[in-house]
Amino acid sequence: MYIYPDNLKAKATLWLWQLRDIGVIGVGALLSILALTQIRFIPPIVLTAVYAFLTIRFEDTSILDFLRYACAFFIGKQQIYEWAG
Repeated sequence: MYIYPDNLKAKATLWLWQLRDIGVIGVGALLSILALTQIRFIPPIVLTAVYAFLTIRFEDTSILDFLRYACAFFIGKQQIYEWAG
């Protein structure tokens, strides 16, 4: 008997990141190291480290998801208020 997580609908994860984020972090790290060694340009490695921190997942949500939801709630989407009287 095989047991599959969430009926094969769960997103693939590795350690604390989704596999898509691992790929982005890996490519970003390679490009950042190249930029650092060739032209001594530090911002790409800082941006890659910030992205890696923001995409850490705990209980199926990340800091980046929380920030997106907060921006959508406070800035992006109109709140509907009804006055009951």
